[in-house]
Amino acid sequence: MHYDEFLNEVRELGEYADRDEAEKVSRAVLGVLAPRLQANGAEHLVAQLPDQLGDAIRQGELLEAESFGLEEFLTRVAAATGARPRTAEWDASAVLTTVAHRITGGQLNHILSQLPSGYAVLFGKPELSD
Repeated sequence: MHYDEFLNEVRELGEYADRDEAEKVSRAVLGVLAPRLQANGAEHLVAQLPDQLGDAIRQGELLEAESFGLEEFLTRVAAATGARPRTAEWDASAVLTTVAHRITGGQLNHILSQLPSGYAVLFGKPELSD
């Protein structure tokens, strides 16, 4: 997958003004998601995304996954982007839905299995949030 294609999809879904804004939001969201994932989950995700996004994930990666819920995730995204929590939800959804479109179903299932069910909506999979 090409970096420009990824950013174009995020830009379209998030209705961002330009590529730079889509890139900033993508890096922030993935950086906040990374510590929530087990180390091998983060590396498998890196392998399926454009190389340019790998550093954002690796910078947030921890040896032991942190356990925080959806509200804390959105609070951290808001802090990373300088946005309000509702805007952070929009941002996270634009990026994570793009991720879901670009990775294998097995990888998506692996990521979602590590997260509380409320995260599934952000990945564009509301049917998995029950």
